[in-house]
Amino acid sequence: MIAAVLAGGKARRFGEEKLFYKVSGKPLILHSIERVLQAEKIEEAVIVTSKDKQETFEKLGFRIITDELEIGPAGGVYTALHELGDAFVIAGDMPSVKPEFVDYIVEKFHELKPYVCVPKWENGYLEPLHAAYSKSFLEILKEQITKGRYMLNEAIKLSKPWYIKIETLPEEWQESFFNVNSKSDLKKIKGFSRV
Repeated sequence: MIAAVLAGGKARRFGEEKLFYKVSGKPLILHSIERVLQAEKIEEAVIVTSKDKQETFEKLGFRIITDELEIGPAGGVYTALHELGDAFVIAGDMPSVKPEFVDYIVEKFHELKPYVCVPKWENGYLEPLHAAYSKSFLEILKEQITKGRYMLNEAIKLSKPWYIKIETLPEEWQESFFNVNSKSDLKKIKGFSRV
């Protein structure tokens, strides 16, 4: 399966382009990409970004697809599925991805064949940017986008997804969901160094 790494966000809380912010010697996004590529079920990582950032991300040497919609994560997922077919979707600011967890989600996705295989917390909160999506999900997403409804979680709930109950999984897998929103978050990355 291909991993679609979403990299179109504005990073307002961070104050600059966070995905190129150097963490332990390399851009933050490379930590996410390298970790997801360690999963046995992932063959390739593709970066999904906006037109204005395309050239910058091309320097990393990965295939780039452009999100023309620019409506947030829903647009990124739509673009990924449209261009790639089934995909494991992850945010570019998730440097602590657990490759075993990615494999677990992809295995469940292939075994059960839902539109979406998404981790869900006990309180109902979903982790849509650490999930496997079927190309068939495009129809539901397109319908929602046409109505001006850009909430990815809303479209997921309409698709009869397979929920992975997070609390039943190994506790260390929860680190996978950690994402960097501000510079203070960087200190939470294991082995973090600013150089």
